Amino acid sequence: MKRIVVIALFLLIGGCTEKAPGTGPADTGGTVVIATTADPGTLFPPFGITTQAKQISEQIYDYLADVGPDLNTRDEKGFRSALSDRWRWSGDSLLLAFHLNPRAKWHDGRDVTARDVQFTFALNKNPALAGRLSTELANIDSVTVTDSLTAVFWFHARSPTQFLDAAAQMLILPAHQLEKIPVGSLREATPTPIGSGRFRLRRWDKGASVEIVADTSNYRGRARLDRVIWTVSPDFPTAVTKLFAGEADLFDTLRPENLRQLARARNLGIITLPGMDYAFLRFNLRDPANKERPHPLFGDRELRRAITMSINRNTLVRSVLDTFALVPVGPIVRAYPFTDPRGSQLPFDSARASRVLDSLGWIRRGADGLRAKNGRDLAFTLIIPNGSLNRIRMGSLLQEQLRRMGISVQLEQLETSTEGDREAHGTFDAALSSWTMPSSPDGMRDAWTTHGIGEQGVNYGSYSNSRFDALLDSALAADSASARAKFTKALAVINDDAPAVWLYEPRKIIGIHRRIRTAEMRPDAWWFDLADWYIPRVERLLRDRIPLAR
Repeated sequence: MKRIVVIALFLLIGGCTEKAPGTGPADTGGTVVIATTADPGTLFPPFGITTQAKQISEQIYDYLADVGPDLNTRDEKGFRSALSDRWRWSGDSLLLAFHLNPRAKWHDGRDVTARDVQFTFALNKNPALAGRLSTELANIDSVTVTDSLTAVFWFHARSPTQFLDAAAQMLILPAHQLEKIPVGSLREATPTPIGSGRFRLRRWDKGASVEIVADTSNYRGRARLDRVIWTVSPDFPTAVTKLFAGEADLFDTLRPENLRQLARARNLGIITLPGMDYAFLRFNLRDPANKERPHPLFGDRELRRAITMSINRNTLVRSVLDTFALVPVGPIVRAYPFTDPRGSQLPFDSARASRVLDSLGWIRRGADGLRAKNGRDLAFTLIIPNGSLNRIRMGSLLQEQLRRMGISVQLEQLETSTEGDREAHGTFDAALSSWTMPSSPDGMRDAWTTHGIGEQGVNYGSYSNSRFDALLDSALAADSASARAKFTKALAVINDDAPAVWLYEPRKIIGIHRRIRTAEMRPDAWWFDLADWYIPRVERLLRDRIPLAR
């Protein structure tokens, strides 16, 4: 594996992330083809939950302002203007007025107005929509219109995330297109996207490809690329093959084992970014057969802690991902400026874990050395999505590590959608899961607090600790100066409770054609400045495989 590291460093040195010195008209044009393993599902922002949906919809629609590349969501100075060209606060910080860029237009030629902002907020808050932003918009009481270009947000209370919630949670939608459509019917038949972004939708062949093209008269300037195409593959190997065969220019989920082949491809380079994902072994704290009762194994906090201390996470990460992942410090990622990288989970300590298991009555019996208590084996089933090779590999290693401790683990690979349904309905013992963090850590509330238990949340293991809830709320409400210390306190509580074992935090490995000149990339969204990518004219003349007109 050391050779892989050397190859990766070589590719990083020879990568293609630097801008060319000149950016004149000759550097405008060209096509970028992106390989992906899933259709976006929807391009209607209130329903978009997949990465593919975000990548595309954020090119078609605009936020009022967007989070900057350093992911500091608590300081508005780090945000980038989008639909709004300026804003102002009231003296008590409970009113925030956005002035819209007067040149902004929808792709059908209509002016963007403050009424569109007001409509977008009302639509996202409407229970009949059942959209994804109810938590993010909870602190906003209403949006009013002062004039055609001024939208005013009124808040219930002051919070460090006020600006983020108002400016960069909602992609603004056209009221004139949507206001006459019954809200309840939008999920079944969403209209063709009409946005204000620097790209507009040209074609969507569901399950096959999505094509966007430059909005040539856009108020923020024409996108430098002519068009971008997402080509959908049924699985990971097919997507990788498209990249190496020259049928795609970019694939954003390469694995360490792909690096040797990448090093031999003279036309491809590599970009690595801090990861926004973390993978974990989730324990179900409720009995799958009767959710009114605790799980017969994992309802016991001390047993969860003993299992956690039985797992050597550093060995797992090195074996599966080499240097392209780290052991997480908790249910958070290091890309956030307030994450303390020195934090840690319960330590790997097999001797201590054995003593705890013995004290709990789980004693090794028989020739196989497996543990049992009152006639019950210390055994459980671990469900794993078959779409994640890393988790499949890690499942086998986990099984072996726990077997040495006298714990029997049966692995059950499931279709990704089936595995997700099993978790959502609580019909599992343990699961190898993964979570992608947004630009702000607010999603931790839905994932790990009492608030996230039930149909509206994703706390599928039903972990509940009022102290953690309070500490996390305090951390999420903290200013930049105190956020790190408060997040560290909250993480210490959940790590001690061990509702999950945080296994790995992978770096993102992007394979990309060397002719492409990229712009600044945000850790949670490499497509952040896609409209400013370009292909030098000489490169386009040598290789433009797909003509613009069909």
